[in-house]
Amino acid sequence: MEYSKDGMRLTEGFEQCRLKAYQDKGGVWTIAWGHTRGVASGLTCCQAQADCWLMEDIGFAEAAVNQLVTAPLSQGEFDALCDFVFNCGARNFQDSHMLALLNEKNYTGAAAEFDRWDHVGGMEVAGLLRRRQAETTEFEGAD
Repeated sequence: MEYSKDGMRLTEGFEQCRLKAYQDKGGVWTIAWGHTRGVASGLTCCQAQADCWLMEDIGFAEAAVNQLVTAPLSQGEFDALCDFVFNCGARNFQDSHMLALLNEKNYTGAAAEFDRWDHVGGMEVAGLLRRRQAETTEFEGAD
């Protein structure tokens, strides 16, 4: 499956494009549209590079969801999971109870797992809770 325009709007709605590296709430160096690979203090980029990294990172998320999920998915479910992987990482998704439930075709149980991923350093983050709720809504939408 491929990420849809609705999915891309979901990701862009929660990611702010920044052309200078910054540390996110977890202390991870980040740049552009939430890009983290190879980022260090002082790194800058142009908009074209930021957009290129966004497409690359979306590609990694798509590949992870396509590889790890064995249950059939609707477009909305796929988009929600890609946004989740984009934000939380493929390794976290791979090791998650969400994926285990999903691969058992327990879609309701999997949907209930999104909200568990709203913490950074043991603290609830309101922005992450909003993002997880948007992913849940996208996941549960009828396609």
